[in-house]
Amino acid sequence: MINLIKQLFRFGIVGGTAFLIDYAVLFVCTEFLGIHYFISSIISFSVSTVFNYIASILWVFDVDQSKSQSKNFVIFIVLSIVGLGINQLIMWVGVEYLHVYYMIVKIGATAIVMIFNFVTRKMFLE
Repeated sequence: MINLIKQLFRFGIVGGTAFLIDYAVLFVCTEFLGIHYFISSIISFSVSTVFNYIASILWVFDVDQSKSQSKNFVIFIVLSIVGLGINQLIMWVGVEYLHVYYMIVKIGATAIVMIFNFVTRKMFLE
């Protein structure tokens, strides 16, 4: 139980940092570079995913060393692509149909994807 609490704490720190990266890149790409929010969201999600992968493998999860590192990376990428799909769907529905400001929608999308990420990474990477 203590290991799970420690892991959740570390996941929260890595996830919070990844969120700040994601949120900042989204804002900069959209507001300063003039990229459409939907494309900016793909860029920001991808940048934060690279950080999240490195930090998760090194600090959060007890990665199954019997699996090859390339296999772990492929699993992580596949799960991240699914997470990106969830993120983009939420962004699209929130902005285009609910007419909510994209930066607010991003907070909700991130919360949902974070839960997905923790559960699936714990299942497939440990």
